[in-house]
Amino acid sequence: MRKAERYERALAYFREQMPEVQTELEFGSVFQLLVAVILSAQCTDKRVNLVTPALFRRFPDARTMAAVEPEDVLEYISSVSYPNSKADHLVKMARRLVELHDGEVPSDMNALLELPGVGRKTANVVQSVAFGRATMAVDTHVFRVSHRLGLVTKHEDTPYKVEQVLVKNIPEEDIPRAHHWLLLHGRYVCTSRRPHCERCDLKPICAYYGSTSSTSHGGSGSQP
Repeated sequence: MRKAERYERALAYFREQMPEVQTELEFGSVFQLLVAVILSAQCTDKRVNLVTPALFRRFPDARTMAAVEPEDVLEYISSVSYPNSKADHLVKMARRLVELHDGEVPSDMNALLELPGVGRKTANVVQSVAFGRATMAVDTHVFRVSHRLGLVTKHEDTPYKVEQVLVKNIPEEDIPRAHHWLLLHGRYVCTSRRPHCERCDLKPICAYYGSTSSTSHGGSGSQP
């Protein structure tokens, strides 16, 4: 199957199945979104959503978080992955926002990447969700699903390379939603250890499904 046809059919499916889609992280401001995305690194959104209500009641904005020490934040996020480093990043990030941006989260990519704890994936999520930019955040789910479906090749072996190919082949108006389409498909259907091919409607265009034998559909070991 030609790449263009695979993209066309995959996007048509997602547009029909998930016309309105958004992040599963819960937040009340751009600052809170940024905090939640930083916390979500190597951690589930479900876990993050369990800790952020109390965290945001205590630290609703950059100024309140910038005024404390990492250990004050740590007590609220101790159940997430890597809590010590994340607490340190959050306080330093908040202080940088206050010092350089009057406490507001910038929309510029370079300015976001200068914030402690913010990498390209996090910056892309904030740009897309908060500011409606056509940016493609590539997390482990997006990376895995893109390879399995055949939207990218094995030569796109880094998140940045995958991002570039996806942005090139997905219409600009679909890019903000496409991140969530691929992420949610990877989270609930095309899961890491055992892809649920038996309930996936993308089987006809899926490179992974087409390359496996009938006895291994949906039950092979770990994949990219």
